[in-house]
Order: sequence, then structure tokens, then C-alpha cells
Amino acid sequence: MAKNGEHRTPRPRGFAAMDAERQRAIARKGGESVPKEKRSFSRNPTLAAEAGRKGGQNVAPEQRSFSRNPALAAEAGRKGGEVTQTAQRKTKPDEMKPDDDVKPR
Repeated sequence: MAKNGEHRTPRPRGFAAMDAERQRAIARKGGESVPKEKRSFSRNPTLAAEAGRKGGQNVAPEQRSFSRNPALAAEAGRKGGEVTQTAQRKTKPDEMKPDDDVKPR
């Protein structure tokens, strides 16, 4: 505490104290350290699944929320499937949806 009961705001230290250009330069190096083909999970779902599996293996089984509650895991899976299907429908508007009424000839 400063004199006379005044509170002083602490000065930024480390990364926060650097000028914006220096921060951007450091952040850029982080992005460049990862090979281009591994930068985006959206482009490679297999890579995303592998990373998720590795992350899950680093957590003790008794601390995994899905291992304690299988219903929670099932619900999360359903929600993920619904989101995926909705996204696919939006990207392929000219294709027919399964709920369209189609009569065989």
C-alpha cells in the first residue's frame, strides 16, 4: 500500500509490459512452430480426434466426467451429431434431406 492509504495500480510485467509489436512477433513464432498441415483441426478431423484421445489419456479415469456418468457422454454425443448434421445440411443446400417426402417410382 502506498502512503496515505492510497492504492497503486501495479504496473504490467512480462508479456503484458511489452509493446504490441513485440507481443505480435512472439505470438507469430508460436504459430510458425507448428507444421502447416497440423495447424487446423477443422481441416483434419482425424488429427483432432487423436489430440482429444491424447488429452483424455492424461486425465485419471476417476476424474473424467464421462467415465462417471455414461448418460452425460451419450447426451454429448447426440448433441455433437446434431450439430454436425445441421452444419452438413447448410453446406449442401441442393441435396435432399432425409425428411423430404419422396415417393419411389
